[in-house]
Amino acid sequence: MDTIEAILTRRSVRKYDKKPLPDQDVKELLEAAMSAPSAGNEQPWHFVIIDDPEILGKVPTFHNHAKMLKDASIALLVCCDLNLDQHNGMWIQDCSAATQNILLAVRAKGLGAVWLGIFPREERTKGMRQLLNIPENVVPFSLISIGYPVEKQSKIDRYNESRIHHNKW
Repeated sequence: MDTIEAILTRRSVRKYDKKPLPDQDVKELLEAAMSAPSAGNEQPWHFVIIDDPEILGKVPTFHNHAKMLKDASIALLVCCDLNLDQHNGMWIQDCSAATQNILLAVRAKGLGAVWLGIFPREERTKGMRQLLNIPENVVPFSLISIGYPVEKQSKIDRYNESRIHHNKW
């Protein structure tokens, strides 16, 4: 699948056919994440692969939109190591870019995913920190539920001419 098709057909997928994801696919998703742009090429991110059903099952106790994790093959937690943030908070954009790269790589592989926001919700960051024993200098940013989609993803036209401005508002 080419990049434009992956972008235009990417959807939030919350229903999965529960089966394991090959390690090579997980590695490629993380390679895509680490190829994201970052301020000053700082790459302040860390990633946690979560494939233990018991751990995945605990996330909905503090994240009320994470019920789909029970059927996911894995989840990837994108985090920022604040000790690596030398560009005054640009880590938020850096981790967002890494998250989006994962979502697009997932789609290109014919898989499905949904971005579950963690930061800046205190109950979610605290919950992930406690669940995974994350150090204080590391901020859990986003959790991506990944699996084999039950439903087909297709293009929905979201192009909106009224949101485009040329040279001025």
